[in-house]
Amino acid sequence: MANAVVRKAGNIKYALSGDAAIIASVESGQTFEVECAININDGVIRHVGQQLTPADVALPYVNGATGPIEVRGARAGDMLKVEILDMKLDGLGFTALWPGIGMFPDWVRRKEFGHLTRVVEVSGGVVHWSDRVKLPVRPMVGVIGVAPVHGAVLTIDNGTHGGNLDIQEVTTGNTVMLRIRKEGAHLFLGDCHAIQGDGECNGMGAIEIAAHLTVRVTTAPAPSRLDWPRIETPTHICTTGCARPLEDAMRIAFEEMVYWMEEDYGVPVAEGYMLLGQIAEARCTQVVNPKYTYICKAPKALLESYG
Repeated sequence: MANAVVRKAGNIKYALSGDAAIIASVESGQTFEVECAININDGVIRHVGQQLTPADVALPYVNGATGPIEVRGARAGDMLKVEILDMKLDGLGFTALWPGIGMFPDWVRRKEFGHLTRVVEVSGGVVHWSDRVKLPVRPMVGVIGVAPVHGAVLTIDNGTHGGNLDIQEVTTGNTVMLRIRKEGAHLFLGDCHAIQGDGECNGMGAIEIAAHLTVRVTTAPAPSRLDWPRIETPTHICTTGCARPLEDAMRIAFEEMVYWMEEDYGVPVAEGYMLLGQIAEARCTQVVNPKYTYICKAPKALLESYG
């Protein structure tokens, strides 16, 4: 039987909320497809060489996510596992410099470099940056999250519920784990990128692109100390933290990793902390959202030796 498809038309939200009307319902263990719009004004990107104008971008209504998708039987306090099985990208994406957005926001004059857009073709597994420069596609999902405990969080922001994480490891073949905050989970997906450098330094810094996702969701009892989103790859376990200042985001990610190493691999907390001083693979994935994102990674093969 063909997978159910959750359409983007009329279902794009600019805040993650448990109060928005459910657009689709799925079962735990079900595989389905989700259409995700480009991060600004779906349909506005039309051709290579196009330059966006301020009228094309209505801040803060960016990073629109498709949702909420109900996971039947999902209970608050449990864990939602979202497996990214496949990502099919649109043929056009863009990046841009935008006054007041990015790593060096001139918050008084909103001047900087002005408005500058680069619309690119994405095909054949590469981003066609120019006639000579081709970038290998590394697709990722920028916004993934569930409804927060209360109220709504804009899709430009992030938190323990997920949201605008902008982590490259949220990609095909990997699984994202989130603590469910509200009955039914209320899953949102969007803000896909064809490629993104660490830091996403210029704000609209990735190759922003529409995408068609295939995902599978599963509910399970949550680890006792699961708070922030976790990611599992074939080779690594990954923990995340979002905060300002940046060092607080790093501390959260490392603390979460120490807990995961103890609970699942039997590494005592103090030893785990020392061990991370030797093996941690960690970096800031974005510095342009209201809260920065940090990821900490540890190789599963090494941790399994504790078993």
